[in-house]
Order: sequence, then structure tokens, then C-alpha cells
Amino acid sequence: MVSLKERLTELLISNKLITQEQLNQALEVQSEKGGRLSDIIVDLKFIKENELISVLSQGLGVPLIDLKRFKIDYEIAKIVPIDIARRYQIIPISKMGDTITLTMADPLNIFAIDHVEALTGYKINPIISPGEDILQAIELSYPDTTKGVIDNLVKELAVSSIEFIKEEKELLPTDQELDRISREPPVIKITNMLLEEATNKRASDILIEPWDIKLRVRFRIDGVLHEEQAPPKSMHPSIVSRVKVMSNLNIAEHRLPQDGRFKAKIFDREIDFRVSILPSSLGEKVAIRILDKSQAMLDIEKLGFSEETVSKLKNVAKTPHGMILVCGPTGSGKTTTLYSLLKLVDTPEKNIVTVEDPVEYQLEGINQVTVRPQIGLTFAGALRSILRQDPNVIMIGEIRDYETVDIAIKSALTGHLALSTLHTTTSSGAIVRLVNMGVEPYLINSSLICVLAQRLVRKICFYCKEKYTLEKEIIDTLKLNTGRLENRGLASNSQSHIIKKYEFFRGKGCNHCFNTGYSGRMGIAEILLLSAKIRELILGRAQEHIIKQEARKEGMRTLREEGMDAALKGITTVQEVLRVTAPDE
Repeated sequence: MVSLKERLTELLISNKLITQEQLNQALEVQSEKGGRLSDIIVDLKFIKENELISVLSQGLGVPLIDLKRFKIDYEIAKIVPIDIARRYQIIPISKMGDTITLTMADPLNIFAIDHVEALTGYKINPIISPGEDILQAIELSYPDTTKGVIDNLVKELAVSSIEFIKEEKELLPTDQELDRISREPPVIKITNMLLEEATNKRASDILIEPWDIKLRVRFRIDGVLHEEQAPPKSMHPSIVSRVKVMSNLNIAEHRLPQDGRFKAKIFDREIDFRVSILPSSLGEKVAIRILDKSQAMLDIEKLGFSEETVSKLKNVAKTPHGMILVCGPTGSGKTTTLYSLLKLVDTPEKNIVTVEDPVEYQLEGINQVTVRPQIGLTFAGALRSILRQDPNVIMIGEIRDYETVDIAIKSALTGHLALSTLHTTTSSGAIVRLVNMGVEPYLINSSLICVLAQRLVRKICFYCKEKYTLEKEIIDTLKLNTGRLENRGLASNSQSHIIKKYEFFRGKGCNHCFNTGYSGRMGIAEILLLSAKIRELILGRAQEHIIKQEARKEGMRTLREEGMDAALKGITTVQEVLRVTAPDE
């Protein structure tokens, strides 16, 4: 019977990956120091680990898996204790009946297979992956481990620089030292790992926040912040410096806010990162906005809005002149909606110019200007210059003051289509806001076409979607039109004609959605069109609720109603709609 060692040497020699002389040298090292022959051959640099893994996979008929692109469930991983997993460089990735699929760095290690079978009672189906990938997967998959991936990555730094900080407890590293440390491999690895992990989890923002005794790292995923594993607090200055170096910011400036940006290619996707550094009492806070062009949906029909809303937007976008406002809180997708409208109206015959702070996505065929207040290039100043360029369509990133709104309205009155955003929560509130900024009601009536108020709600994960019921009493407290719910009504057994519960959907939580129950986001919106009656109310300086009442009489659906419609269709949850909308919205 051929031994495991003989099988390995036969594969390597027959595939001409090593010579007989190199094999003899490796065998001598093994007899002197012990250890696995495969590890020794790699350590002696006779063969690369990926080549060894590939030949073992082909020669033994053992499948090869890329663990970097595989999310392992902790409930599966914990079948094998972490100390055993580390000792043999193994990790289970799936279970079916009485068999577990075990990823191994060395599928020839029969002792590891026998040990796991005896320990767990499961049959073993071995597959192969590089040992380094398995060790990293172990640290990521066992949340109770005390030595995480980040701790392993900073070991080198702990020897070279953390000792220096301990010697000078009262002093921070100098700018020259920070510049040097920020270019060392451990700091680069940790910073890159944060960017990769955030991108892999579809995060839109990374927040790095110094606390008194620790560093906090949070990812904003689908609009909600989640705390992640953080490096040691002592590494905070070097990580901030590394981000500054990547963003071409002043590494020596620690007292003033700084803004920058950089690009990186992650998972074969080119991604823009927008950086904001803010000094705080405990150190510099870093906010990194992730702008993944591959995830951007600049199509008005793919934003999640109802068919009725999309139809109305398409109609108003065809208007040759006037002003369209999009309003909502920060992070509600206003800019994406404006970009989608620009893509809708963009034709070779039109001259389109935008003024933004800053430009989020570069749009082909559209002229985009970034405001720079520090040199005097404000929204108002840029708009004056743009009007001399004879544009057909103007997009203003945000209306912040009277000067900007005055020029925007005059542009709309003189034959331009002006698109902009305003920080109000409702569409009717936007009109009152314009009046409060000093705009005369007759100018609003002459220029404004419509106002769109929007929110983003998280979508239920497709993979773990499940049905559940809500009591009728709960639905009644939401003041919904229960007539729209009858098809989801569940009658009581004793009184079949009386509806007691309603059927909805939610996400149970799984690997695909990182156990949140949600994956991705969609827009909900209310659109206010300026009818003759509403223009009359504006001219009389009517209050917000009066304008809203009239708009609803004319068919306007509110944000909450649009959200509940999405919940009824099983796209989002009732809880998510209640989270992002107020009772009067």
C-alpha cells in the first residue's frame, strides 16, 4: 500500500514541480527537525504554496475552494473546537446529514481526519485550501476568539513601534515618525483590510473613532451603523496618517478638518473613497464614504419608486424649463435621484452642467464642477459663471442660502431646467422652507414644477425571507387603509368573517445578509405637483399642513403610505418603514 508521503512525492516528481535532489534535501530537513513534508518543501522555496495546493487537488481528486470569497456560518464552524482547528489548519464549512465538509491545508493528514471524526461523530468529506486562508477564516468565523486577524497583523508593528510609544507614554509620535509608520507593511495591511472588509459587506461608510481607552470602527451597511473589530488604540495615529497619505492630505495638520479622496481597485472593481478628517477632543475622527460605481443604479426605474412616482418624474423631466426639488434628510439618496434624472434627460443636443460639493460620480457627457469655498468658488459664484455657458439643464448639489436659491429660480425663469436638493423632511415643507429663506411666493409659483421627498428603506433578504402575522390592533394604530390589506387578512376560527391578523414578510437572518435580515435598499417617495389650487395656497403663504391636505386630496401619496405598500408587496418590513418615516409623513 502506498504511504501518504510516497503519494505526495510521486505527485510532485511526476508533475516536475521539484527535482529528486530537492526532495532528498527536504527529507533530510524533515528527519532532523520534523514537521510536514509539504510545509518544508514550501519553506525551502522549492514550490509555491498555491502550486502545491493545485497539484494536490488534481492528483488526489480533492476539490479546491477559495475561502476568501466564502462566508462561513459560526454554527457550522463551532462543530470543530478552535484549538483543534488551529492545530491542524482545518475548518468545517458545511454539514449535510452525518457528514461535514472539512477544508484542510493538508488533505493527506489522516491523523487530523481520524481525530475530528472521533471528536465530533461526523463523517469527513475533505476539500483543500491554502493554510494561510484557513487560519484567517478561523479568526473570522469564531467570534469568541481572543486573537483576531487584526492582532496577528499588528504583531510586527507591536515589536517595532508600540514599544516606542510605551517608552514615551506622554508623547505622541512626531509627524516624521507617523509618516514612516504609515508606510510600514502592518499599517498598510490593516488599512487595506478595513477597506476590503467594508467593500465586501457593501458598506457605504467607514467610521474610525478614537475613544478614551479604545478605538471604535463602524461600517454603515444599508444605512445602519454596525460596530466591527477594531485595531488597538495605539495604532490610531498611524492609521489616520495612512489614510491621509492615500488621500494626499497634510499629514502634519491635526487641528483643522481636512477633506480628500482616493481610488482603489478592490475585488476587480474600481472604487472611489471620499475622506473626511475631523479633529476631536480624543484625536482625529475619520469618515470614509465608499462610492462603488458598480453598485450605483443611475436609472430612475431601478431606484425602487412606485410606477406612479416614476411616471410623474418622467413627465416633469420633459419640461424645457422650471425647477425640480428633491428633499429629505442626509443619506436618503437625493443625489442618486438627481443623477438618475440627469441620465434620463441627457441627449447630445443638451448642454448639462452640475455644481456639487463634492462631485460623487463622474457622469460621462455631463460637465461637473466642484465648489471650493476656500478660494471663493461657491454655489452662487459657480452658477453665475455657468449661466454664461448657455446650459439647458443645471443641477445644483444643494440649496443652502438665499443667494443660491435666487440664482436657481432666475435660471428656471429664463429657460433653464434646474434640479437641486433641499434639506426638509416633506414635500410641502420644502415650499414653506423656500418662503422662509426669503423667496417671494409668486416666484415659487412661476418657477417650481414639483417637489419630491424621499427616504431609503432596507429590502428584505431574498435568501431568508419568511412570512409572519401582525395583530389587527397593531395595524389599526398605524392608521392605514385596511381595505388595501384584505388580501392579507387571516380570519379567526370562530368568526371566519372577522379579520384578526394580517400577513407580512421579514428576514430571518443568514450568511448572505450578515444575519441582519436585510440586503440592499430601495427608495420610497412622495411627489408634490404644483396644481392651480396649490399655487393659490402658496400665494397666500399657507402653512405646511394646509398645502399637504390639498395635495392629498389631489392624489398625493405620503411617504408612509408608499412604504407600507412596499411592505405589503414583501419588499421591505413594516418595522423598517416605521423607522424611516414619521406618523405625519
